[in-house]
Amino acid sequence: MSPTSPETSRSAYDPRRLRAIFDDRADAFDEVAFLPREIAERMRERLEYIKVAPMRVLDAACGVGADLNGLRERFSEASVTGVDISSAMLARARAAELADIDNGAGWRRFLPSTLAKAFGARGPQLAQADFAELPFAPGAFELLWSNLALHWHPRPDVVLPEWQRVLKVNGLLMFSTFGPDTMRELRAAYREAERTLGLDPQPHTIDFVDMHDLGDMLVESGFEIPVMDQEVLTITYKSPESLFADVTRWGAYPFERAFGTGRADVKAVRGAVHQALEALRRDDGAIPLTFEVIYGHAWKAVPRTTAEGHGIVRLEDIGRGSKPKR
Repeated sequence: MSPTSPETSRSAYDPRRLRAIFDDRADAFDEVAFLPREIAERMRERLEYIKVAPMRVLDAACGVGADLNGLRERFSEASVTGVDISSAMLARARAAELADIDNGAGWRRFLPSTLAKAFGARGPQLAQADFAELPFAPGAFELLWSNLALHWHPRPDVVLPEWQRVLKVNGLLMFSTFGPDTMRELRAAYREAERTLGLDPQPHTIDFVDMHDLGDMLVESGFEIPVMDQEVLTITYKSPESLFADVTRWGAYPFERAFGTGRADVKAVRGAVHQALEALRRDDGAIPLTFEVIYGHAWKAVPRTTAEGHGIVRLEDIGRGSKPKR
């Protein structure tokens, strides 16, 4: 699922390649939208237990905009903005919102008629941007939501400080991403295919980041009280072909390239992978594909120092023995 090529390291990031992947997959994304929609619903369930009333909400990597209505319904008084790197994904999100305006449906039904009209006149609040370089001022939002996007950047430790920057102090970050067990069956099938064909092992999916490492990154990025949990979901397929079709429609793709010093026959590799997947069939005849889903939320911490490095003493800390840090 990586936007980088197999020849690049995890530290590399090519936003143009990522944009091309999702521009190419936008039209077919609905066919596999069941997974991000299911994860979004589970994120909303977790959000119900958190006291937050933001006036400005950002959906980072909003894709076709499927989460925007839910956020606007949950926070009916908030201004909700969606950003995505893909112009094709945003075009679909914009079309859906304009259809809501024409039909008088969607999130606007929760607003007074005069306010709903004003929102309609302004149009959808969407922007094309890389979620690692957001075009917003510091402290622009009280809630940043991101559903199944963080793993697309090879350096989450670079993305999280940017998300922290655009959040207001005490603002909430809520996200989901994939963990290391994701697509383990596909990785195992490629390893078996490489062994069978006598090829050197190569990476075929991204190195997904561990939940505990993400928690550490949150703290290092200026967040506090991080809460992390994970669950494993399994999608089953009738055939290797249908499994590969879904992986492709998600915008992901297993890496297939020349191995060693010669040019590998991609068709032969794919055939060997299909055979390895067939060997993973369960008693019910289905081929499983695992997704480790990581959920996280954290609050932007109150700064302890100024930009010049001077210590900040909060009024509520006076008399509690707190000392300014330099």
